[in-house]
Amino acid sequence: MNHPVRDVPLPLPLPFPDALSSDAPPAPHPLLAPVAGFLGTWRGTGSGGYPTLEADFTYAQEVTFSHDGRPFLAYEARAWLLDADGKPLRPSARETGWWRLQPDGRMEALITQPTGIAEILSGHARDGAVDLATAQVALAPTAKQVDATRRRYTLTGPDTLAFVHDLAAVGRPLQHHLSAELRRTAPGQAG
Repeated sequence: MNHPVRDVPLPLPLPFPDALSSDAPPAPHPLLAPVAGFLGTWRGTGSGGYPTLEADFTYAQEVTFSHDGRPFLAYEARAWLLDADGKPLRPSARETGWWRLQPDGRMEALITQPTGIAEILSGHARDGAVDLATAQVALAPTAKQVDATRRRYTLTGPDTLAFVHDLAAVGRPLQHHLSAELRRTAPGQAG
């Protein structure tokens, strides 16, 4: 069925914008209570490494959690490599997804990466911490082999978020890959 195109002035405001805090409309769904402290945009630096890489590295990361009033968080993360002086070298990891909350604190996460990796993770959210482990990984035909991941996000203060990522890939067992400490940016601050 064809629908006529209406002449609508652009840009259109979003009729249901995402909220980056629990006190901005729309109100968060009650199931989001265990992760309400994660809402917002976080920035910081971290370090990483893996046996298949030439050397360890330092990176900067920005992570945003938002919601639209339903029982899930929208998740977006991007990272860029830093040189020895802390200056940006080039874009690095990027991913987007959804954190789905269940009544008993269980969580499911769907995370996709432009490198052809899609992860389904499950775990728990409690006491300012989220612990997720791979339930399933789907790979595009040209993606590198990833077998499992584990991600831990911990609120270490009202405006501080610690992130740890373990990885099992390209024939290696699950082991440390990334860690970062992120700070909440001020509401409305450009990323």
